[in-house]
Amino acid sequence: MTYRMSIPDFQKIMLPLLKFAGDNNEHSTQSSYDYISKYFSLTDFENKELLPSGTQTTIDNRVGWAKAYLSKAGLLEKTRRSFFKITNVGLKVLEENPTEINIHFLERFPEFIEFRKVKKEDVALDIKDSLTPRESLEKSFLTIKNNLSIELLKIVKELSPKFFENLVIDLLLKMGYGGSKKDAAEAIGSIGDEGIDGIIKEDKLGLEIIYIQAKKWSCTVSRPDIQKFVGALEGKRAKKGVFITTSNYSNEAKSYVKNIGTKVVLIDGEQLANYMIDYEIGVSKEITYDIKKIDTDYFTEE
Repeated sequence: MTYRMSIPDFQKIMLPLLKFAGDNNEHSTQSSYDYISKYFSLTDFENKELLPSGTQTTIDNRVGWAKAYLSKAGLLEKTRRSFFKITNVGLKVLEENPTEINIHFLERFPEFIEFRKVKKEDVALDIKDSLTPRESLEKSFLTIKNNLSIELLKIVKELSPKFFENLVIDLLLKMGYGGSKKDAAEAIGSIGDEGIDGIIKEDKLGLEIIYIQAKKWSCTVSRPDIQKFVGALEGKRAKKGVFITTSNYSNEAKSYVKNIGTKVVLIDGEQLANYMIDYEIGVSKEITYDIKKIDTDYFTEE
């Protein structure tokens, strides 16, 4: 995932955010998100762009960190849960009419310097940094995952066809398909004709059947290959199919499946490797980091 630089980094958000609170009124966190979005004329697409983890939008994350840093410097203060307002120090800063507020600017305040001292050097932000600590962490995670995906796919391509079939079985079972291991093992590779490699249950009761084509190929899968598979599905009066390959698909093949009545899902090598990582097939956890936040409900007095 690439970060769209049309979305301002969290340091560029600091001054507009402080000006937003400059009316000396209490403001909600949500209203600050809305204001910054309008201030920078962000598109609907940009407002919805997510961090690599998919747990928060990029703009909300950056506004949150801008507010956090202004608060650490004593320019903003929390009034109650999800609400804040400007401080007297913050008002004095606005009277200076600064052209920019960034980490270097905030270092004039003792509270901010003290806050920075408790941070380890390897995670401390520099004035040139455009990513928040959360973004930096997720970007590093994404880099590690992408490198692992490349290495994993290379190994998969070297597997025997039989091992690859078993891998597909294990993955589909982890994803919630196939019923039991025995059912799935009997299904995959049991047909092998008419362009279909196997069938698998969509649910444990077997109310729906999915037909599968699993090919350990190095060449691009073309439209005729998919048409053959779809034709086989129609011959079985099947409604759903999954085509899995270690290579990739041509644009014509991708376009074709979008315009047919039968539901066909295409999984290429990159997606296959990512699914294997997500569902822990052929990989193991090396280390886990838990990101925690304050539980405000715990500190609420009756």
